[in-house]
Amino acid sequence: MRLIPFLRSFRPSSSQLLISVLIAGLGWMSGQALEKVDQDLRVMYTEYTLGVADLAHISADVMRYRNTIIRALTANTEKDFGRITESLPGLRAKIQHAIDRYAAAGLRVSRSGRSEPQDIEALRQSLDQYFSVASMTVQLLTQEWTAISRVEQAALRRKAEEHASDNAGPKMIQVSLALERLVDTVADVAKDMRDEGTKAIQRTSLLIVGGSFFVAFLNLFFARQHGRSAHQPDSPNEPEDNSLHSQLPRPLSDDSPQQVPHQD
Repeated sequence: MRLIPFLRSFRPSSSQLLISVLIAGLGWMSGQALEKVDQDLRVMYTEYTLGVADLAHISADVMRYRNTIIRALTANTEKDFGRITESLPGLRAKIQHAIDRYAAAGLRVSRSGRSEPQDIEALRQSLDQYFSVASMTVQLLTQEWTAISRVEQAALRRKAEEHASDNAGPKMIQVSLALERLVDTVADVAKDMRDEGTKAIQRTSLLIVGGSFFVAFLNLFFARQHGRSAHQPDSPNEPEDNSLHSQLPRPLSDDSPQQVPHQD
C-alpha cells in the first residue's frame, strides 16, 4: 500500500531521466549485439559443424560405393555379385540425401569470393557423372552373368574392368576434388562468420565500457550541479544574519523614553 503513494509523489528530474535512457539504450544495443553473435554461433554449429560432418560422411560413402564396385568385379558367382551390389542403391540415395540436406541450408559466399552454391553444384554434377559411369559398370557385370558362353562372359568381364578403370576412376577423382573445394569453401565462410562475431563482441565491449564511463561522468556532473544549487542562498540581497536579527526583542511602546517638557 505504501508503494502507490510513493509512485504518485515520485517526480524524476531531467538528469535522472537522461541517465536512465542512456542506461536502457546501452542495455538494448548490447542485447542486440549478443543476440547476433548467438545466432551466428548457432548457424556455425547447425550449418557448418554438422555440414562438414555430413561432407565427411559423403566422402566415406562415395569410397564405400567405389569399393563395392571393385568387389563386384571380383565376384565368383552370381549370388555373390547380387549380395555385393544390393547395397549400391541405398548408398547412392544416402549420398544424394546428404547433398540435398546441405544444399537446403543457407549457402553463402565468402569475402575471398569462394561460393558455396557453385561448389555444391559442381559436386552434384561430378557425382551424377560418376554414378552414371558406375551404373554402366554394374550393367556390364550383370550382362556377364546372363551370358550363355564363357567367351562372352570373359569379354564382358574384361570390358567392365576397363570401363571401371578408364572411366569410373577419373570420375571418382573429380568427385574427390569437388569435395575438397567445397570443404575449403565451408571453412572460409565459417572463418568470415567467426571474424564478424569477434568484431561484434569487440564493438559491444567498447560500447559498454565507453557508455558506462559516460554515464558515470554525467552522474557526477549532475550531482555536483545539484550540490552547488543546494548551497546557494535563496535571495542574494538578504543579509546572512537575518535570523539573528529576527531573534532580537523589539522595544515595547511603554518602554520608549518619554520626552521631558522644557521649562522656561
